[in-house]
Amino acid sequence: MRRYLASLAVAALLLGGCNGAAAEDPAAGNSAPVQGGKLTWAIETEPITFNPHQYAQAKARLLVWNSFEALLTHDDKGGYLPWLATAWEASADGLTYTFKLREGVTFHDGEKFDAAAVKANLDQLLVAGYNPGVASTQLKNFKDAEVVDPKTIAVHLKQPDVLILDFFASPQGAQVSPKSLKSPDLKAGGPSVVGTGPFILDRYTKGQEVHYKRNPAYAWAPSNAGHQGPAYLDEITYRFLKESSVRVGALTSGQVDVIEGVPATEQELVRSDPNLTFAKQLNSGTAYNLYFNQTHAPFDDIRVRKAFRDAVDVDAVLQGVYRGTATRAWSILSPSSPFYEASVEKTYGNNPAEANKLLDEAGWSAKDSEGFRSRDGKRLTARIVLSAPFVRDKRDILAQAVQAAVKQTAGIDLQVKVVDQGTAADALAKGEFEVFDNSRADTEAGAALGLIVPKGAPINRHGFSDPELEKLIVEAQATSDPARRKAAYSTIQKVYTDQAVLLPLYAPADQVAAQKKVGGVGFEPTAGVPGSAYTVWIGK
Repeated sequence: MRRYLASLAVAALLLGGCNGAAAEDPAAGNSAPVQGGKLTWAIETEPITFNPHQYAQAKARLLVWNSFEALLTHDDKGGYLPWLATAWEASADGLTYTFKLREGVTFHDGEKFDAAAVKANLDQLLVAGYNPGVASTQLKNFKDAEVVDPKTIAVHLKQPDVLILDFFASPQGAQVSPKSLKSPDLKAGGPSVVGTGPFILDRYTKGQEVHYKRNPAYAWAPSNAGHQGPAYLDEITYRFLKESSVRVGALTSGQVDVIEGVPATEQELVRSDPNLTFAKQLNSGTAYNLYFNQTHAPFDDIRVRKAFRDAVDVDAVLQGVYRGTATRAWSILSPSSPFYEASVEKTYGNNPAEANKLLDEAGWSAKDSEGFRSRDGKRLTARIVLSAPFVRDKRDILAQAVQAAVKQTAGIDLQVKVVDQGTAADALAKGEFEVFDNSRADTEAGAALGLIVPKGAPINRHGFSDPELEKLIVEAQATSDPARRKAAYSTIQKVYTDQAVLLPLYAPADQVAAQKKVGGVGFEPTAGVPGSAYTVWIGK
């Protein structure tokens, strides 16, 4: 394993390019970076929290890397590069990972970054109630952390886990100042919760904007960052503009310099504007899927799950909502994943005759006065509860399009509700739903599947469990052999398709548009989400 990791690191270093914090945008209108200036960026989603340990929104990831950094980062092939760590080594038995840490790094509050700080972060993540999802998944095999010396930390595991490196390259593995870990605002984050990143969050106005200023002491960007030293920009303001038309209008009118989340209806307008640039990239991780709750009727019956899936012409639905800009999904994983199983494509869906046949066989053969199917006087109803902070890419409109499709084709009453986060969490906790939606922007497919597949996992709200699949998850997590991991993940995708656990809809993508005077805007390699502002600059 040591040889495997060493060769991976060397290959990654040779690749160079841009780091996980930001990637160069080839569409940028300028060619020479400019130092200084203030930039305004309109974003679709306001973060629930600014604490990276609590990170859960893919759309908030670009803000995380402004202020916080991790021990490792990704290259564009899914490998790892040093960041706050300068080197790492795995023991022969795979139970200990030893990290050498970068010297001279300081947190925004003046605290030194060292092995004790890394240990404090790991200990905090295991505090009961702090982030149970991370503790039970990414860190489920974590035993303890040993401070060998100020610049060396040894991470001991209960059993081999190659995904621990992905954790140390993830937002949840980002380093927070030990002083900040004692802040009363720790869970929410904000100006009092700081990292080591190129920007300092100094002002947040809820519902409106967040403001960052350059960290003048910054001098530890990873080797693939595109440049070294402090960021180019003096200041950057992110404005929260949920409505896509408002964001595009703000860009075209010059009120903002950059926007993310360009809707399908506006992409041609942006592309054809000589004063603007446009770039798009697929996210990694999982597709945007609708999962069927199998813990109670009606989706405890596989015939009903398959009928729902066959009742939807996904291509037509995506065309109607996204005007040909969305990438169709067929599996739980995004087609951008190296572990994607293409053999499941075109094995189901858009078969109204089969959908109605299956519902008849399942006993939902009667129709009520509104044309919905019923059985024993009860309508065939399915509820989907969308949490407003996680609604992106017009997913509420997409849900309504699916709602119309299953009603017209098969007489299924899909009830769509968009509610606040608390109401959504309460409904999920009580099982008051039949369908739930989810996508993940994990850089490692195994990390995403580990949150979804095992019984009791944080996102296993569908209730489907299979001991053999759970065994495969564990085996894949313990091996560094890519072929064995691919075989395991392929089997999971095939079983999820065969059992109609979910209805994949599209592969999430991010779009960024900017004024021609803006350069350095791009995407994180591997993750495919917009990068931080470290490489961004604005012309005079």
